Amino acid sequence: MNNHTKRIFFTLFLLITLSNIQVFGQSDHHLWYNKPAEKWTDALPIGNGRIGAMIFAGVAQDRIQFNEETLWSGKPRNYNKKGASKYLAEIRRLLFEGKQKEAEALAGAEFMGLRSEAGDKAKWVSEMKAGKGITGNPALENYDDKLWKTLQVPSYEGWETVGLNNLDGAVWFRTTFDVPENWAGKDLVLDLNRIRDQDFTYINGQLVGNTDNLEPRKYTIPAKLIKTGKNTIAIQVLNYYDKGGISGYKDTTRHIGVYPVGSTIENGVSLVKKWKYKIQNEEPPATPQYQASYQPFGDLNLYFKNVKSAVSNYKRTLDLTTAISTTTYTLNKVDYKREYFASQPNQAVVIKLSASKPKSISFDAGLSSPHLHSIVRVVNKNTISISVQVKDGALKGESRLTAMVKNGTLKIVNQKLSISNADEVTLYLTAGTNFVNADDVSGNPELFNSVREIGLLGAPFESVKQAHIKEYQSYYKTLDVNFGTSENAKLPTDERLVKFAKANDPAFMALYMQYGRYLLISSSRPGGQPANLQGIWNDLLSPPWGSKYTTNINLEMNYWPTEMLNLTALNEPLFSKIKALTIKGTETAKEYYNANGWVLHHNTDLWNGTAPINASNHGIWVTGAAWLSQHLWEHYLYTGDKKFLKEEAYPVMKKSAQFFEDFLVKDPKTGWLISTPSNSPENGGLVAGPTMDHQIIRTLFNNCIAATENLGVDDDFRKSLQTKVKQIAPNQIGKYGQLQEWLTDKDDTTNKHRHVSHLWGVYPGNDVTWDKDAKMMEAAKQSLLYRGDDATGWSLAWKINYWARFKDGNHAMTLVKMLLKPAGEGVSGSYVNLFDAHPPFQIDGNFGAPAGIAEMIVQSHQGYVDLLPALPDAIPFGEVKGIIARGGFELNLKWNNGKLENVEVKSKVGGTCKLRYKNQAISIATKEGEVYKLNGDLKAIK
Repeated sequence: MNNHTKRIFFTLFLLITLSNIQVFGQSDHHLWYNKPAEKWTDALPIGNGRIGAMIFAGVAQDRIQFNEETLWSGKPRNYNKKGASKYLAEIRRLLFEGKQKEAEALAGAEFMGLRSEAGDKAKWVSEMKAGKGITGNPALENYDDKLWKTLQVPSYEGWETVGLNNLDGAVWFRTTFDVPENWAGKDLVLDLNRIRDQDFTYINGQLVGNTDNLEPRKYTIPAKLIKTGKNTIAIQVLNYYDKGGISGYKDTTRHIGVYPVGSTIENGVSLVKKWKYKIQNEEPPATPQYQASYQPFGDLNLYFKNVKSAVSNYKRTLDLTTAISTTTYTLNKVDYKREYFASQPNQAVVIKLSASKPKSISFDAGLSSPHLHSIVRVVNKNTISISVQVKDGALKGESRLTAMVKNGTLKIVNQKLSISNADEVTLYLTAGTNFVNADDVSGNPELFNSVREIGLLGAPFESVKQAHIKEYQSYYKTLDVNFGTSENAKLPTDERLVKFAKANDPAFMALYMQYGRYLLISSSRPGGQPANLQGIWNDLLSPPWGSKYTTNINLEMNYWPTEMLNLTALNEPLFSKIKALTIKGTETAKEYYNANGWVLHHNTDLWNGTAPINASNHGIWVTGAAWLSQHLWEHYLYTGDKKFLKEEAYPVMKKSAQFFEDFLVKDPKTGWLISTPSNSPENGGLVAGPTMDHQIIRTLFNNCIAATENLGVDDDFRKSLQTKVKQIAPNQIGKYGQLQEWLTDKDDTTNKHRHVSHLWGVYPGNDVTWDKDAKMMEAAKQSLLYRGDDATGWSLAWKINYWARFKDGNHAMTLVKMLLKPAGEGVSGSYVNLFDAHPPFQIDGNFGAPAGIAEMIVQSHQGYVDLLPALPDAIPFGEVKGIIARGGFELNLKWNNGKLENVEVKSKVGGTCKLRYKNQAISIATKEGEVYKLNGDLKAIK
């Protein structure tokens, strides 16, 4: 080898070495942006498990929208329909005879849960028609509307999306259109399509249409009502609940408008434009609801003075290592800084404002709420409060804002804290409700806030901050993920998101994993409620799907990361919820199925409803309790906590299994035990024998059998389960080579439904594995291929886990890139703040995807720890410290160029640790607390 060649080799070696040093550089733990939030899904979330806040970080005005986890609609009540079980046999008979529609009709009429009490709708509608709450008659052609505001029409997703946030009630809309001379003498069509909910539509003062449903509005306007030139349309819209307004068409290329009968809108006048509007009434009667909705609490608004000059150096960040959001900028040669965090030790949102120059901080701080009739009061010379009452509900709350000012002045003006010329200001925001538990609403939020206030009096900001960081990091610092560094890390997070799909940026995946952990820590602390569909963050009185707990995937997905990503303590709110649900679920099991044990259908809420809701074609799904029981069993597998198994997990699991012992019936055609009535979640309607149910029930029975053996209890119960588990309908391979979704082979290979529930046995279950039945795994993979990749946000997250279990890391990576792309109108992905987009926002994908990425690195569901089973090419280098495997093993592992370099195993409870890496396997007889170090060949490192 000559000197030139040697120099080339040396240079290459040096480059590779340096690149590897860069690859294993410091992990990135920040989200950051160079402009304030414009929309709610731009804002940065903070939370202490009980209080959540969204930080907009504006310069002239800063909005901090906040929630308290127990402020919900509804009240304690009975959700179960008495005597529903007498219809069970007939529903089953109809399903066995193939009469699905008849079964659904009977179940819809007699088998659904009870809804809340209705208000007097007829009286309210009559009052609105009579003009209560509005001056004059806006239907008239020459009505004076010049002082009315304007609003974009139509808005398919509701007037909430175009400016009328959190509004239900009566609203008048007015506009004009010009009729050409060649339309004279012709009847016209007024095509408005959908209006939510009732409309009274007038042309030139005459009523031409009235509809009280969601059917399309195509009203014929008699020629005699029309004049050449300007004509007036006035529409009174009555919205009872949720989305309101003139909706028009989902396909926005289709315009609402006016055209001659026999023609089309293309030859007519479009009415897509700004209309004038006036709110007549904001208090419609209560609409009956099957379950309650999570509610926003209020807003803290900061109005800054002297901000007309240009702003430079703007930056807002969220530091995941400290759970502190920071806003910095320069104005008039003064550097400003705001720090925001939600303290768990002090149970308050804390905001500190500081500046590089004395006497530079001047602003007003006010509290408001979307709840009608909220009341702001002055508590003392530096504290104001706001009291809220949930409409038609039992819950009320109070929030207090206290200011601590260094130098400067503090006055209360117009019920706002007005601060002038201060050096520093610290704000403390507390909140509480009267919720005690699902049967008790006797709490005192004012007393709660007073206690928190006393605890904060005289406490130095720095000590409050350090206490917050210490408590938070006790969770966050249990896991470290390093997939290397990236040039794109220098970009603002929103720009990085745009580029991720085509970039080499594995570090962004590591950041996303840690962001998921951050969100779960922030929304699920021990002693509180579990994370709901939106964690603890919600700004809408009628949030999507009630922002409640959907139990046919979403609630469970929220807690997929807890064990594996070393956050096991965060299970406590979920486990407490499950315990409470067993009480209501026992009543539902008896009332609907005349069965022992407990049952949970596809949703629950703060009040622990367990009855079927919404509609019979998807609301009657019986395996919610069994799936939640799986979380209890998994906790035991990960921790080896036998006391937990005996006292908490097994009693719940047993009661769930007892329900299915009574509920399962023999299929008359096959003789198998099957689940009916039920459904494959939200797909295919009410059926007999969905595959998902059988996978979950079989897994539950097997878990209970193992639990009785481990605890040495219930021999007779174990024998009964051992007999019945063999009789449950097995997984089947259909004519397309797919894992059948139903008992019969009727899968549609063109169906791209978001739910892929019949693969539950692949993940999160272990009913279908490579070791048990490779052919069935191939069939499950075929089902997923037929379903396709594109899906809603949470569905993409579930599919990441599936492809990891199929050991196809590159395909899983394709799904990661689809999830980490900018969300659009009707397009899944991630919002600016990396919230998961269904769309709209649902937080489950933020938890499911990190679990899936972890499954690419470690799997332990087949009785051994499989290292790097589905590592994608996109993560050639990496290091993970603190990932947990079943058996109570904590792992630190490192890989380079796609190959394992070393692994450390810490045994938390002792026992045999079986490790596998590719074709190598080893068993280690571990001792509790000992650490075992191995190289990439699984050989001990001395």
